[in-house]
Amino acid sequence: MQCADVIKYIEQWAPEGAAWNGDNVGLQIGDDRREVKNILLSLDLNNEVIDEAIRENCNFIFTHHPLLFSPLKHIDLSRDVISKAVEKIIKKDILLYSAHTNLDFTKDGVSYQLAKKLGLQKIIFLSRLSENQFKLAVFVPSSHLEKVADAVYKSGAGIIGEYSNCSFRSTGTGTFLGSTFSKPSVGKKGFKEKVEEVKLEVILNSWDLNKVISSMKKAHPYEEPAFDIYPVKNENVNFGFGAIGNLKNSMSVNEFLKFVLRSLRAKNIRYVKGSSVKIKTVAVCGGSGSRLLNEAIRKEADAFITADIKYHTFQDAEGKILLIDAGHYETEIHSLDEVQKRLRQFLINHSKIKVLKYSGSTNPVNFYNN
Repeated sequence: MQCADVIKYIEQWAPEGAAWNGDNVGLQIGDDRREVKNILLSLDLNNEVIDEAIRENCNFIFTHHPLLFSPLKHIDLSRDVISKAVEKIIKKDILLYSAHTNLDFTKDGVSYQLAKKLGLQKIIFLSRLSENQFKLAVFVPSSHLEKVADAVYKSGAGIIGEYSNCSFRSTGTGTFLGSTFSKPSVGKKGFKEKVEEVKLEVILNSWDLNKVISSMKKAHPYEEPAFDIYPVKNENVNFGFGAIGNLKNSMSVNEFLKFVLRSLRAKNIRYVKGSSVKIKTVAVCGGSGSRLLNEAIRKEADAFITADIKYHTFQDAEGKILLIDAGHYETEIHSLDEVQKRLRQFLINHSKIKVLKYSGSTNPVNFYNN
């Protein structure tokens, strides 16, 4: 099993293309052609994480937060912490891979796992991503329709929520006249031809566009397939910000605050009270999700849990919604459980490869109690 195989599997769930523009996700350091020994999962990368990977014979480290956010302008091995980490990883022949906002925005990713940790039910995205999809319409002779359809499905097209192989098909007549240099697969060059064709329409994610078109062309019988590509502004049901769901039983504000503290194993939380006496509908966003405050209010959530909340954001929420800052680390760390579960399932026939979570904490925030 090569590292590339593991990366391909991860990106089927959390594709790089779903990340924010400018976010440095994916392969950070290393050679993905190397065989996987063991895998270590961590929210962040620091010297202690690298040391544990070495002790556990892990040559693949998965982190949520990328080590390299910006291009390195210099590599100073005497002072710079990141430079030292890069040197150590390269010397120990370790691959470093990061899934950041792509893991935030995918179904069952960071925010979904936060929602599940709180026991929420009927979880959906709080706000769906939009304007990151295309519609492909391709005209295919009926004899090759299923071959072309299967090719685009396998390349990632035709997925809507929990449904795959989604398409619309309409029949019509295609016409063409091949030049003396053409090599038509149907009819003869130099003659006007009419062919019964099917218009196959599928939706696809923007990051899959080139792959889908390439697969379509390979499966299509025509020398020059006719097809159209339309940008669509639909909300993407497969990717989004945050999550929202319902508690099994409603709680008072104080009960819910204690529940959040206990469920997330947080040492403290900051909050401002809203308008609801009872908490039932809860919105969440792992990490820094303050931008979703108005959406949580619009969706009539009784509470919104996220992190890194500014003073004035608390002011904006006061009297409207119970707004809770439960900590960046505390709202994201639970996503590693899902990554571990999925990788273990993927590697079920490779029992020698262990998938471990970092045994310590990479949370840089400490709390002082006098």
